[in-house]
Amino acid sequence: MVMRVNIDCHGCFRKLRRTLLNMKETYAIEKEQCKVSVCGRFRPSDVAIKIRKKMNRRVEIVETNEINDEQTEQITSGQ
Repeated sequence: MVMRVNIDCHGCFRKLRRTLLNMKETYAIEKEQCKVSVCGRFRPSDVAIKIRKKMNRRVEIVETNEINDEQTEQITSGQ
């Protein structure tokens, strides 16, 4: 899932990262130009709501991709 979040400073990014890593089902986070990519098993709306509440910033879901179980196993095993 790709979201657009206004990340002004390194502290904002750390807060976002901490929020996402505390969620049980997320396992990869990437940041590039105010866009955050998150991989894992979750409902996109739940993640967006949680970030909105914790960071008090607007969150826009840009793109969502569904990954089947075979791709998930390959990602977690590192192949």
